[in-house]
Amino acid sequence: MPDVETDAPQSPPARTWRSSRSNPLSFDVQASLEAMTGVDLTQIDGIDSLTALKVISEIGLDMTRWPTSKHCAAWLGLCPGNQLSGGKRYRMRSKPSANRAATALRLAAQGVANSHSALGAYDRRMRARLGAPKAMTATAHKLARLVYSMLRYGTAYVDAGQQAYEQKYRDRVLTNLQRKAKAFGYQLVHVEDLDEGVASTL
Repeated sequence: MPDVETDAPQSPPARTWRSSRSNPLSFDVQASLEAMTGVDLTQIDGIDSLTALKVISEIGLDMTRWPTSKHCAAWLGLCPGNQLSGGKRYRMRSKPSANRAATALRLAAQGVANSHSALGAYDRRMRARLGAPKAMTATAHKLARLVYSMLRYGTAYVDAGQQAYEQKYRDRVLTNLQRKAKAFGYQLVHVEDLDEGVASTL
């Protein structure tokens, strides 16, 4: 019986990994964007040079097309719905949009969730109040308004920090409570001041 040659088991071919970026950029994106816009958009938490490039490629550099930052955010589809029925707004979901700038800003919003910045504190407060999907859109809305402001007025973004944001939010809530109490004929009194007044009468 003739010998039958058996092939030795062959190892599978080595797997070659390809970069997720099929066409890597061959120039300094941040420096080029800063030269074009006059501002550094990467100062905003969550926005890197590629995110800034995607946003600029969609909205351009002329911000005078929109009267305010709110109009720009609405054009991007990052504002809640405003359909009314009987004087009440019944559609809160933002309108569907395939705008690449809006998508890039939503991804940037996910990156600030654990940041110790003012934007990070805002995102966490929105998540606790609205849930993750709506918080992502709300944070992307805020990012869009910051980008608009920097491009239109040439201002630099300076992060106030998480503590400054929380203090500002606390002061705003306290002011609203005082106004509501006054409308009902009441007056808010700080607990420490109340304890001191009680102690002085003893």
